[in-house]
Amino acid sequence: MDERSAMGLIERAHAETSRRASALARQWDEIVAASEFTSGDDEHDPEGATIAFERAQVQALLRHAQDELVALGHAAERVHAGVYGTCERCGGPISEGRLAALPATRTCIACANRM
Repeated sequence: MDERSAMGLIERAHAETSRRASALARQWDEIVAASEFTSGDDEHDPEGATIAFERAQVQALLRHAQDELVALGHAAERVHAGVYGTCERCGGPISEGRLAALPATRTCIACANRM
């Protein structure tokens, strides 16, 4: 994969992940705001999932999106260093299909399966 294609792939993934992180941050703010008006006993909430559960779930998803943004930044650094698409474990190539699915991946499928 050439540098231009790799950077385009990474930039698209970064934009999509940034949008997801922004949406999750808004959702987090809404949950926090909504919890200000509750009695604090969300364990017996007839609506189903507790506010604490929703808060934890959104927080985990937001953290994952933020981690992915960092990983995509590292992927861009690997492009500029000329090592994007090279497995960090075995030194072999990472398939274009794997990079398309996981632009921030650092390992080939064989090494990922061994981990």
